[in-house]
Amino acid sequence: MADGVGTWNVLEWTQVTTPKHGLEKFLLEAEDVIVHKTGVVLLNTDEAGILAVTNFRLLFVSRASKCIIELGTIPLTTIEKITDDVKLTSVPRNSEKRELLQVIGKDMRVVTFAFLPKTMQRSAVMDVLKRYRKPVQLWELYAFQCDPSKFKNSNPKLRLLKEYYRFFGKRLLHLPEDESYIISNDRWRMTTINSNYTLCPTYPSVLVVPKSISDEELLQAASFRTSRRIPVISWCNPGSGAVLARSSQPRVGPFMSSRNHSDERLVAGLCSSSADSSASRRKLYIVDARPIANALANNVKGGGSESSSNYFKSEVVFLGIDNIHVMRESLSRLREYVDTHGTTSSDGTSSFLRNGGSTWGGGNLSSMSGSASTLGDTGWLTHVQNVLSGAAWIAARIALESASVLVHCSDGWDRTTQLVSLASLLLDPYYRTFKGFQALVDKDWLAFGHPFADRMGIPTVTDLATSTSTEMLTRQSSMGNASSSPLHSQSGSNLAGARGGTNHNQASDNISPILLQWVDCVFQLLRLYPCAFEFSSRFLVDFLDAVLSCRFGNFLCNCERERQQAGISEVCGCIWIYLSDLRAIGGRSHEHFNLFYDPSRHEGPILPPAAALAPTIWPQFHLRWACPSEAHASEFESMWRTMNKKYSETSKAKELADSKAKDLESKTESLSEELRKEKQKSSSALATVNRVRRENLAIKRAVQSLGCRVNLSTNQSHTSSDLMASTYSDDPSDRSPHDLSVSISAIEDAGVVSGGNPLSRVCESMCPFRTKDGCKWPNEQCAQLGSQFVGLKADFGAFENLSIDDQYFHS
Repeated sequence: MADGVGTWNVLEWTQVTTPKHGLEKFLLEAEDVIVHKTGVVLLNTDEAGILAVTNFRLLFVSRASKCIIELGTIPLTTIEKITDDVKLTSVPRNSEKRELLQVIGKDMRVVTFAFLPKTMQRSAVMDVLKRYRKPVQLWELYAFQCDPSKFKNSNPKLRLLKEYYRFFGKRLLHLPEDESYIISNDRWRMTTINSNYTLCPTYPSVLVVPKSISDEELLQAASFRTSRRIPVISWCNPGSGAVLARSSQPRVGPFMSSRNHSDERLVAGLCSSSADSSASRRKLYIVDARPIANALANNVKGGGSESSSNYFKSEVVFLGIDNIHVMRESLSRLREYVDTHGTTSSDGTSSFLRNGGSTWGGGNLSSMSGSASTLGDTGWLTHVQNVLSGAAWIAARIALESASVLVHCSDGWDRTTQLVSLASLLLDPYYRTFKGFQALVDKDWLAFGHPFADRMGIPTVTDLATSTSTEMLTRQSSMGNASSSPLHSQSGSNLAGARGGTNHNQASDNISPILLQWVDCVFQLLRLYPCAFEFSSRFLVDFLDAVLSCRFGNFLCNCERERQQAGISEVCGCIWIYLSDLRAIGGRSHEHFNLFYDPSRHEGPILPPAAALAPTIWPQFHLRWACPSEAHASEFESMWRTMNKKYSETSKAKELADSKAKDLESKTESLSEELRKEKQKSSSALATVNRVRRENLAIKRAVQSLGCRVNLSTNQSHTSSDLMASTYSDDPSDRSPHDLSVSISAIEDAGVVSGGNPLSRVCESMCPFRTKDGCKWPNEQCAQLGSQFVGLKADFGAFENLSIDDQYFHS
């Protein structure tokens, strides 16, 4: 890294006291700047800019590019720790002039800011961060200050019921006001016994249970389970009838001496083939996620695990997954390892140049195994593998043996949630789609009460009338020694810090990356089966970022009851609508879509063998801050996505061209049809003109044979063909009789007698009807008319269309 002298020398002291921050264009809706400081350097990249603390995030804007620097911009709730006691492994020149502030994020980032000395900049930023990073009240969070209409939240209960209906092979379009939505079949039934959250405060209001078990038995069984979390159905196979159920540990007590017959009947109902209790039962596996030593240790505190002798045709299996405290420390070591050995660490020094280049990855260059052992020492990949192996084992028992499986840990809301949701993902291809992933998270993580507020260290609401000290104590023992974290309640308020009014130390002790670890497991499956998932690794990253930011209301509070009490769905936006809108912008070429998705290749369960479950670091999440170039998708995937984008653009252009071609073809056909009609009209008009001309000649000759002369003229300049067409048109509106003048004059008899007319001479010599008094026609017959015009067909009706005035005839 450069020593940074140039960066500091160009900073002007006047920038420090500039009252206007000029950050308006970078702010989100309802985001306000609380404090901002100029002349701050992001030590990771040695870049100067403006550092601001808003009511939503820590915002860093580059002074050179005038753009937000993503590395230095982090939501307040994503910050895990801030410290001004920063010890740089590599001390750059002039570092003694800098006041340092280090920010450690839950999303694997470690960033260090350097402030100008003797300006109180660092103190001002530290004070604001301490106040707003962990608000006292729930509605101080940014999620409550946004307009929820942009990402309007649908009814969480309706989403859960839709998933239940899918189990029963039915569909639910809307939520009735009464309880008419309750359905059942010959094996299972829905029950609203927990509608007021009296059966179990951390369970959803609607449950699916065996049909053979009554609500009274459910109440009796609740007292035998920690936090009253009774065995209920989380997923079921409609074909085989096998179920995946979840619960908390039983209260068997020391020496496993306690029993509860209602609980035993409830568990037995999970493996019945039908509602008939006497019907044959399938095999039941009771999976305890904890190490066996931890389960035995809980016996002393009244907990423990089931005895297979008390549950018919059952087998108890321990998976050995560690508790939340071990996971928290493991992720912390992984974050430190990645920051230390990344391309550029939080102190701005390349890992290749650290310690003079004598070591790499924590070991000597002569022994490359040193880096692997350091990564292995974090334990993270081992924990991920344990969760994956446990879920794969559960899925195989259900898919291959048609057995039922009941999963629990201590309280049934951490390791149990991981295993049940991951096994469901392996069993049901629906959960490997966007809609299915949402339904899975809504059901197993939100509805069944994973304590997000506790695990993320944010405040929640507590109903003191229903939250007993026993329930709060069980929250603390999630997975370790409850006595090590005594509760300190806040009197006179229904609002509390993390879970039930615990103090700051307790809230920090309950923070753990349980959801992050589960999403990491999903990524490992996506890596193994790239054609089985509709969504991509980038979708999982954006999903985690949105959850950790607390920008939306879905993952606030600890359970459905608390979210309903706070009115979360009405006043906060929905994360699923936000992610859906992101995908809608880019269409199928958006980076959330998996380019290799082919549902026909994995239409059934995915059952990975144990040898294949060897997890790796998740580059897009674990390495994106310390190794940004390596964190991007593989070169092959990047090229594929680029080609797919170009293909999509080409396809759209082709569709547009095809559409235009179809329009031109349609217009051409229309013009051809019009031309054809015009030709038909022209041919028809020409035939009419010819017909009229022939009739006109025949009439003229007929009139002339009467000894009359016919003259036709028009008042307007029309051709004879136009005149005939107009006069004899079939359409009366086209006729203009007043435009036609017809004059008929009689030929003088003298001309006839004198023999001026050749016809007269013919008549004199040949006409048998002529007398000595001359021609008597028209009073008598005419031999000429009877011979010359025999067979003449004339339209004599045309005379009716002629307007002949009397004045045209001479006296």
